Amino acid sequence: MTGSETSPSFRLAYVPGVTPAKWVRIWNERLPDVPLTLHQVSAGEAAEVLRSGAADAGFLRLPVDRTELSAIPLYTETSVVVVPKDHLIAAFDEVSVDDLADEILQHPLDDTLDWERPPGRPAIERPATTPDALELVAAGVGLLIVPQSLARLYHRRDLVYRTITGAPQSQVALSWREDRTTDQVEDFIGIVRGRTVNSSRGRRTAEEAQQKPSGKKEHKGQKAQQGQSGGKGGGAARGKAPAGRGPRRGAGAAAKDAGGRGRPRRRS
Repeated sequence: MTGSETSPSFRLAYVPGVTPAKWVRIWNERLPDVPLTLHQVSAGEAAEVLRSGAADAGFLRLPVDRTELSAIPLYTETSVVVVPKDHLIAAFDEVSVDDLADEILQHPLDDTLDWERPPGRPAIERPATTPDALELVAAGVGLLIVPQSLARLYHRRDLVYRTITGAPQSQVALSWREDRTTDQVEDFIGIVRGRTVNSSRGRRTAEEAQQKPSGKKEHKGQKAQQGQSGGKGGGAARGKAPAGRGPRRGAGAAAKDAGGRGRPRRRS
């Protein structure tokens, strides 16, 4: 569906932890006659919301089934472990997955991290949601590993979080149905990619929109193509990762204890 087959408003879904305010503001400045409505959805239902047509596009976490949906990866989030404020780990800046081998780890059903095998010892039951898991952590029942944006979103004064290395990371993407690549969807893609209002590539063709760009090689190709056409702005969007340090492995990051297992790094 392209061209004039568009809805009177643009419906944008987003999962918890994603902040679309910047792109919404630009949309309202450029397209004041097309209202943009926001719909927060859970990570588990985001893809189905797009497939059903309940939203025109959405920010979700990968992976996603590409048979119906196109997706543009935007940024990768830092993973953190959430612990009670008085827990030993709270004294360190950074820990590794191996440091949690003896800990109970909560693994909620809406977990957004693609674990091959979660670390630590499993809890007796899996909580239904991330907020439910955080309630258990606050009660002293295990720890929780989540993207940093979720740790911030569900912040509690009795909990702290620390960067963790060796854990999967969550990748946020803009996604939409390939067969519903409307002009409005292309307009929003242009905004997310950072194209200016006067860019010669301000609106992509349906064929381009159905491609699934990812990786540096494709980014360079798009940039070269844009330079030939005289367009301003960038090729693939450079989505900014949330504030915070990424995983570090500096010298002295973990000292070996008597058992041979790396200890977490103590806060300075």
